[in-house]
Amino acid sequence: MRTGILAKKIGMTRVFGQGGEHIPVTILLVDSCQVVGVRTQDKNGYTALQVGAGNPKLKNVNKPQRMAFAKDKVDAKQKVVEFRIDPSAMLDIGDVILADHFVAGQFVDVTGTTIGKGFAGAMKRHNFGGLRASHGVSVSHRSHGSTGNRQDPGKVFKNKKMAGHMGDVRVTQQNLTIVSTDTERGLIVVKGCIPGCEGSWVTIRDAVKKPRSAEAPFPASVKKIVSQTLNVADETVTQEKESSHEG
Repeated sequence: MRTGILAKKIGMTRVFGQGGEHIPVTILLVDSCQVVGVRTQDKNGYTALQVGAGNPKLKNVNKPQRMAFAKDKVDAKQKVVEFRIDPSAMLDIGDVILADHFVAGQFVDVTGTTIGKGFAGAMKRHNFGGLRASHGVSVSHRSHGSTGNRQDPGKVFKNKKMAGHMGDVRVTQQNLTIVSTDTERGLIVVKGCIPGCEGSWVTIRDAVKKPRSAEAPFPASVKKIVSQTLNVADETVTQEKESSHEG
């Protein structure tokens, strides 16, 4: 099992296949997706990789996080996610995962947070048919009808489909097809729609219900960082130490 990656949803568009067919696609941006931490069986009891992406403003990163990033000599990240992997798919801290980690034609599972819709009625939230739109029903034709029972049990059961908060939940869209990738611009083109609004972060993994493509690189398509320059997190820690000595 390989690691997944973090990507930012750019939006939707369309492409045309070889036969001229119309294919709706979602564009995902892989923005400096880097390994920022490792979890091993000997030390942590399981094998996983911590992957971060995005370049946040330094004021939005608290001091413990800055110290953790500086300890591993990596730049501060806006979003960090942990992926369980096989021991044979382990990567080094600082490795940058590229967009061609997935290949065209491969099936993937994409997880994101759906757009929040606020408070919604039963017809919009659960696709209820509503009551009859006749004169006798009056203004309650969009209500969800009865919700309880008789004196026994005398209550409304949990998880009853009723009006309430709609959206803003974690959803995984399975078995989506990779149409193409662009390593230079860091773009991944996925067929179909993906949960989340434009600019939101999503995780992309190999499909669990489909076999991994033989052309997919194992353990990953990475760019090794040979000479690690002084990053923003290191500069911040150095400046804080200097200011403490001056005081």
